[in-house]
Amino acid sequence: MMLLLGAVWIWYSRDTTQAASKGGKAIPRTGFYAPDFSLQTLQGDTITLSDLRGQAVVINLWASWCPPCKAEMPALQRVHEDFSTSGLVILAVNATNQDDLKAAERFVGENGLTFPILLDINGEVSRAYQLRSLPTTFFVDPDGMIQEVVVGGPMAEALLRVRVERLLGDMPQ
Repeated sequence: MMLLLGAVWIWYSRDTTQAASKGGKAIPRTGFYAPDFSLQTLQGDTITLSDLRGQAVVINLWASWCPPCKAEMPALQRVHEDFSTSGLVILAVNATNQDDLKAAERFVGENGLTFPILLDINGEVSRAYQLRSLPTTFFVDPDGMIQEVVVGGPMAEALLRVRVERLLGDMPQ
């Protein structure tokens, strides 16, 4: 009987308004705000995620030694080329604390990647985003809310495009 009463209490006291996700809490999961960060690019510029509010953002955590990461980079580049003028920003966060910086730079150059490559030298973004597997990709809407998380890869270009189009559909006209 106590078990039944406990289950009823849990069901009635649940948060049906999703107030936790709208209350400004940053948790690296769908329905919550993306944790903010500031990282340097390969060129030495600093990019802060919160400065990109109003734009759809794809955050891809990767490393140069990761075969699925390397396999999906050409698709990310093509999507960047096709959608950057529509308000899409792709941020490729290199897990530099787990990678070799020279190998990452070489990979970026060899593949002609033109979207920002951010360096997570101390692993702060990897920790904030609870990175467990590479690659991991976060689709963040213009309000800064995570709409989808894809763990593992490589992600097919067609699925990447569908997810990006969904994100861009959330943007004000």
